[in-house]
This record gives sequence, structure tokens and C-alpha cells, in this order.
Amino acid sequence: MDLKPGDKAPAFKLATDNGGQVSLAGLKGHPVVLYFYPKDNTSGCTREAVDFSYLAKKFQNMGVAVIGISKDTVASHDKFKDKHELKITLASDPETAVAQAYGVWIEKNLYGRKSMGMERATFLIDGTAKIRVIWRKVKVDGHAEAVLAAAKDL
Repeated sequence: MDLKPGDKAPAFKLATDNGGQVSLAGLKGHPVVLYFYPKDNTSGCTREAVDFSYLAKKFQNMGVAVIGISKDTVASHDKFKDKHELKITLASDPETAVAQAYGVWIEKNLYGRKSMGMERATFLIDGTAKIRVIWRKVKVDGHAEAVLAAAKDL
């Protein structure tokens, strides 16, 4: 599925760090930042999570939920969150169903070896579950700030 701004965001319900759950339906009426990332405790993913955590209070003051999604387990998310003192919600998508619904479970080519993996991508979703902005093939530097700036327009 090739999502674009203006499309309805695919529904999801996932387990989160600290034994929680998150669903798009449960966030109805609130804007949401869904950011997909490849793996806990890797350099780029750690920097991205730390950047979003640094801005977490600003997102919260605007009523915007920030949710990071990867294939990692809830236990892995708990360790990752504790180790880096993250202040955002991390959701586990072990079967990649949500990643596939958002079109971010893709074929990657690393040194000629093809495999499936998570594309680093972010979706800004408004309170009516409509996708407002999509960032694909995200470069980490400055990304969280760009998402915050876009969220101010909601």
C-alpha cells in the first residue's frame, strides 16, 4: 500500500514498553507521530529516539503522542528505554503487520545481499486519523525538530 498525505491512517493495536498497549482508535482526537525505525540500540535509532525524547515535553504540550515502532520485542524496548532514559512510547510490531500496512517493511540491499527490513519513516497523523505528512528514508539529524515544526501546523 502506497500511503500519501490525505489518506486515512491504517488502524493498529500494539503492545508497548512497560506492559502497555497503544492503538490508533485509542488516540482518536489527538495528533500522533508514528515513527518506524529498524532496531533498538543501534546508533541511528538511538539518536532518533533520544532526539524525540528531548522534544517529548514540547510534543506533549501540543497534545501530540509520539510512538516509535520497530520489530523488537517489548522486553528489548524496556531495556532500550531504560538505558537511554527515553520519554516516548515504544511499540512492538514483531510480525511486521503494522509496518506492512504503512508500507515501511521493504526489501533492502546491503552489499549486494537482499533482505527485508524496516524503512526509517515517520507519519504525522491528525486527530481524525488522517495522514498529514510523511517522511520516508529519514535522515536522523534534525528530523525530530522538523516533525515538531510540522506538528505545530495541526
